[in-house]
Amino acid sequence: MEPKNIKKLYYSISEVSQITSLKKYVLRYWESEFPELRPEKNRAGNRIYRLTDIKTIFLIKKLLYQDKYTIEGAKKKLRELKKNKESQLQLSFEDMRRQDALLEIRKGLQELLDFIDNKPPEEEKPPGEDGPMAVPPEQG
Repeated sequence: MEPKNIKKLYYSISEVSQITSLKKYVLRYWESEFPELRPEKNRAGNRIYRLTDIKTIFLIKKLLYQDKYTIEGAKKKLRELKKNKESQLQLSFEDMRRQDALLEIRKGLQELLDFIDNKPPEEEKPPGEDGPMAVPPEQG
């Protein structure tokens, strides 16, 4: 079963064991080895897994069983993936900051051009004066 077929908010260790085709003791062991896999516990102390936990389990399973990583190799790979994801997020924030800075520069340049042309700045224009008014054609 793939994670996209998952419909509930929380899953027990038995349900996750069935979904992932892994034994419960394997899931408990992976929790002790992989810091990325930390399911919460309910009031009774039972593990409750979220979709993100199940996706992490599938990723660990792929790294260990298909890609043949060792436990240490899989830990390193997960750290690299997390680092890459964080750096991509950081890049998108930097892009937004650059875009904001460029918009401010553009606004400043437009104000400078308006000043040179003796136009009032954008925010000081009286309402209704969006630009040159069209002259009505002569009737004749």
